[in-house]
Amino acid sequence: MILEAAMLQVKPGRTENFERDFREASAYISQIPGYIQHELQRCIEDDHKYILLVRWETLEAHTEGFRQSEQYIEWKRLLHDYYDPFPVVEHFSAVYP
Repeated sequence: MILEAAMLQVKPGRTENFERDFREASAYISQIPGYIQHELQRCIEDDHKYILLVRWETLEAHTEGFRQSEQYIEWKRLLHDYYDPFPVVEHFSAVYP
């Protein structure tokens, strides 16, 4: 399993709309083969900061399967305008346990 992690900084005054659109966008990512689950959490210290965690069966399920899909086009349309700066996405594999 691969864990995708992205720190998302949402433009001021747009968090409510972002959360609404994220719920809609969630339907697109969950359709991708190799997708396992995802979650979005809001930072307690900075309510414009979120962390997105997505679990994938393989790295390619994300980098090729999702990012080259029609669903990703809709994901981008719904969400990418909210970010400033644009997030860095990193991938992790389990060390323990």
